[in-house]
Amino acid sequence: MDLSIAAILAQDGITSGAVYALLALALVLVFSVTRIIFIPQGEFVTYGALTLAAIQNGKAPQTASLLLVLGALCWLKQTFVVLRMQSAQTNADTVWRGILLSGLTLIALPLMLCLSARHFALQDWPLFAQVVLALAMVVPMGPMIYRLAYQPLAQASTLVLLIVSVGVHFALTGLGLVMFGAEGSRTTALSDAHFEIGALMISGQSLVVIAVSALFIGCLYFYFERSLSGKALRATAVNRLGAQLVGIGTQQAGRLAFTLAATIGALCGVLIAPMTTVYYDGGFLIGLKGFVGAIVGGLVSYPLAAAGAILVGLLESYSSFWASAYKEVIVFTLIIPVLLWRSLTTKTHDEDEEA
Repeated sequence: MDLSIAAILAQDGITSGAVYALLALALVLVFSVTRIIFIPQGEFVTYGALTLAAIQNGKAPQTASLLLVLGALCWLKQTFVVLRMQSAQTNADTVWRGILLSGLTLIALPLMLCLSARHFALQDWPLFAQVVLALAMVVPMGPMIYRLAYQPLAQASTLVLLIVSVGVHFALTGLGLVMFGAEGSRTTALSDAHFEIGALMISGQSLVVIAVSALFIGCLYFYFERSLSGKALRATAVNRLGAQLVGIGTQQAGRLAFTLAATIGALCGVLIAPMTTVYYDGGFLIGLKGFVGAIVGGLVSYPLAAAGAILVGLLESYSSFWASAYKEVIVFTLIIPVLLWRSLTTKTHDEDEEA
């Protein structure tokens, strides 16, 4: 290996690490707010990439139909809960007005996206509009899945929530096979530019990935530091019971955390789809590498999770040169010394039980 090859591998590693960093931040965010190890994070990556690929290939994305079904289920569940909890003192007009308003949000908007996907030539739209439409079809699935699968079990143990995550992962993977098929897809590059720095050729797509990742991480930082809802999320992550006592809605915090996680996952899919062929089941491996980065941060530290994800990307890149057949093994072996070190340095304690 000479210096030029090392620089090329470093570029690939940093580009991959930037994507893994976003996924690691999403996993840390969801776990710290809801205690959920969000295994289906990778499915949002594949859904975002393959939805954009379907749009560019002139096909109606089936994710719009799935979004409509999830929205209808959420509306039916919410209607049932509201009617069951309705008391004699509650104004019936107010109750039905709220039900109709939620129906507009959960059904009418997905229905509009579904009709647009079927009756408009989306492949003729500008690339930016295609990306926005793909995100609009995938991102709302995050809070909807939280409402249906996780919110009824919000007070359950971490193990139960992990089992639910495994079930949701398999369900979304199966739906991905039905909607997108077994063949992989790629999308149009967000930038066709190339830059030469000495013997190193830097692609514009890699710069776009790194820049978007850095910009999104910066936006998340200012969101958590400056906005009221961001501070509410941080408060929920620090002390869930204390947040409830001061009036912060933990269910709303969970929905917001899942919305951000779905946004990050779908955005990562859009970023990596021009550089690699994405398959319906490929998101699990990508999300797992982000999970390794999150484990390095102990599932609590955002900077350490981002740094760990960059390390995973660099390790993967250089392993593909030295031992390409074992690169996945080498990457996932990184988790062993991290877990060993944390088991020796972290005090053990029983899981707190919340009333």
